[in-house]
Amino acid sequence: MVIKSQKGRGKKIHILLDSEYQITTDVDFWSEYGVPDGSDIDENEWNSIKSSINYRKALNKGADLLSRRNHSEYELKTKIMRTCDAVSSEKAVQRFVELGYLNDEEFAKELAEHLFTVKNYSAGNVRSELLKRGVDRDIVASVIADNDTDPVDSLVNIINKKYLRKLSEEGGRQKVTAALARKGFSYSDIKSAFYRIENEE
Repeated sequence: MVIKSQKGRGKKIHILLDSEYQITTDVDFWSEYGVPDGSDIDENEWNSIKSSINYRKALNKGADLLSRRNHSEYELKTKIMRTCDAVSSEKAVQRFVELGYLNDEEFAKELAEHLFTVKNYSAGNVRSELLKRGVDRDIVASVIADNDTDPVDSLVNIINKKYLRKLSEEGGRQKVTAALARKGFSYSDIKSAFYRIENEE
């Protein structure tokens, strides 16, 4: 098989085998790879070239995603796989782990703190959110335990900070109850928090 390159838009390079388009890469990578135009290659050589191109593509995609926000390993792999093959995606994710750019434990701690303190989520909702993002159950359990507080205490703080004025409005109690329930708090805990606030000395 004869391999050739064809310049595309910007820095893109299209790779052809026997004059038929196969895959696209970038000019920097292709220059580094060093395959002369018109070279005769076999199937094994082509598979090696294709794997290297796909891995480069997966690394670039992952780096772009990580530059926007932190991800769990599962999240990142899932997103990379939208445009890259599974093998290259997994290889790229493991490379980011090796480089210290991916750490599920640190990711879980940061996200849990945000959900607890900014979003005012219950422990149950935080647990569900972390599991949804593919964080290992043992890590999730540890992070939740580190932030373990009495849900009624949490509710009293949340209500006093965000909802106290709304409680005095018509239908305010029902609206606040619904808002807190959506955050994952039980109705019995919400009721207890109201009772404590109303009976504070």
